[in-house]
Amino acid sequence: MPNTFGHAFRITTFGESHGGGVGVVIDGCPPGYKIDLDLVQTWLNRRRPGQSKISSPRDEKDRVECLSGLEGGITLGTPIALLVRNEDQKPGHYSDLQQVFRPSHADYTTLTKYGVRPGSGGGRASARETIGRVAAAAVAEQILTAKLPGFRCVAYVDSVKGEAAHIDDPASVTRDEVEAHILRCPDQAGRARLEAIITAAQKDGDSVGGTIACAISGVPVGLGDPVFDKLEADLAKAMMSLPASKGFEVGLGFRSTLMFGSEHNDAFTSSNGRISTVTNRSGGIQGGISNGELVYCRVAFKPVATIFKVQDSVDAAGVPVKLRPKAGRHDPCVLPRAVPMVEAMAILVVMDHWLRQQMLVATRV
Repeated sequence: MPNTFGHAFRITTFGESHGGGVGVVIDGCPPGYKIDLDLVQTWLNRRRPGQSKISSPRDEKDRVECLSGLEGGITLGTPIALLVRNEDQKPGHYSDLQQVFRPSHADYTTLTKYGVRPGSGGGRASARETIGRVAAAAVAEQILTAKLPGFRCVAYVDSVKGEAAHIDDPASVTRDEVEAHILRCPDQAGRARLEAIITAAQKDGDSVGGTIACAISGVPVGLGDPVFDKLEADLAKAMMSLPASKGFEVGLGFRSTLMFGSEHNDAFTSSNGRISTVTNRSGGIQGGISNGELVYCRVAFKPVATIFKVQDSVDAAGVPVKLRPKAGRHDPCVLPRAVPMVEAMAILVVMDHWLRQQMLVATRV
């Protein structure tokens, strides 16, 4: 079962949703960088459950422990191991579901593939696995901001069940603005309308999905490769590896299919010796390589699979059953807590490609 992501900056996540803990081993982190574990904890606090009335009530503090790779807060160039212990796991909530395949969960596919599946929760398919990704990204971001002036990665909720927020300039959105509201949507005028959609679904025992936008500033020209490791291809893989993700686009994405080439092309211009584009319909990536403009992408997330309604299913023997959830602690909408997850995957991709580019530059003659 592959659990590793990245090439030059590689992360391996471990742990199950109701096991002893979850975490990550980071390999390839360069030595000599100061890492503030309090900033790592801040990232984990943004991801953890129990944050608000529209998130899972599971009470996890998600306190991070560093087991290796840092001395006096300085990276040693050796593997960095970060651990978060599970404190509020309740496997008993799943005792009556061990022989039943929950609709749109990984139960059936996991059992069929491996011949065994976790008896409680989603195991490795649970969103709790993303703790390791977020912790690793919190390390990577500190290195990127030290080396790349102006580097900034901000994601936010930009639609819920088809109702869109109104954001005029994604590049101007700040993380503080996003974090100011439980929905993590910077549209002050419209977010109450979006939150109401989630609240209504929650009261009805249902769930909803939507989209998250991500804007990455300060990405240098030259990250990415022109064939299989295009920057947008690796971003797509990263985002589509997140639980509940179902779609990805960069730049204008699917809207570009409605345009002529003359409408979509980004014209080049030059000012004070810097080449840039007049527009950014490509989303900061051309030919698979970053062009120095804002890297902009969007990720679609389906409704959370766990709902509190009676559903038809079958058990492991194929016998029809009525699934009647008795208990559980789940988000009615994954979007607010997925915002730091989207940021994390974007940062991990940029970090990996930046290190790979440094290696290429060092070998050029």
